[in-house]
Amino acid sequence: MSELLIGTSGYYYKDWVGSFYPQGTREYLAYYQREFHFTELNFSYYRMPQASALEKMAAQTSETFQFAIKATRNMTHETSPQTQGEVQTFVENIQPLVDSGKLAAVLLQFPFSFHYTVASRKHLAKLCQAMRDLPLAVEFRNREWQRQSVYDGLRQLHVCFANVDLPALPGLPTVEKQTTAKLAYIRFHGRNKANWWQGDNASRYDYHYNERELGEWVPYIQALRNQSKKVILAFNNHWNAQAIQNARMMIDLLNIDNRNGSPVT
Repeated sequence: MSELLIGTSGYYYKDWVGSFYPQGTREYLAYYQREFHFTELNFSYYRMPQASALEKMAAQTSETFQFAIKATRNMTHETSPQTQGEVQTFVENIQPLVDSGKLAAVLLQFPFSFHYTVASRKHLAKLCQAMRDLPLAVEFRNREWQRQSVYDGLRQLHVCFANVDLPALPGLPTVEKQTTAKLAYIRFHGRNKANWWQGDNASRYDYHYNERELGEWVPYIQALRNQSKKVILAFNNHWNAQAIQNARMMIDLLNIDNRNGSPVT
């Protein structure tokens, strides 16, 4: 059975202090890893990660802790040739995670505005080629990419199609449950229809899954563990630490022992 990593997208938000982190906590990552052995690094989406910072994170975490790291938004939101230089810098700077054996995945998160066009497909192919030696996962926020030719292309490149749980809104991806690589990835963004387009970057993720909603995923996750080498479940409904609550709920629903910080095998 495959390795299973469950955690949150980002490990520090101001509103988590008091709701997850005790007041006065100084070492947030150290506290987080008491309960979870995986997290997505979000800051790299907004600015180029520095090798020194990632080296420090790798040193501060246990041997079993793993990270997924987002590609910068310039890499996924721009299709100009200039982005290729940024890709090279990104690959070089995340080397500490590679060297430490703590890189679970590189996540390419494409926006709703990234349409299924010739230019976009060429850009995607260049990114995948430039990072072919890394465990890659691709997340599309536009339903146009949900087609067999895309899945087949990702399989040929051994790139993971990241499944997403999103609000049921026009144009957004539906639950597809595709597997295109030995890495499997599911991201839970919440189902806040009212705030998805109207809210800010935080309030759109204000959502708490109930047991029925998460329970619907359990059979698929169990099936993934029999056909993948690694399965990642990342909760991005971070408003008021709801991601923490739902990660715990998923752990309970899967009936696994995740509290000791060791990967479940």
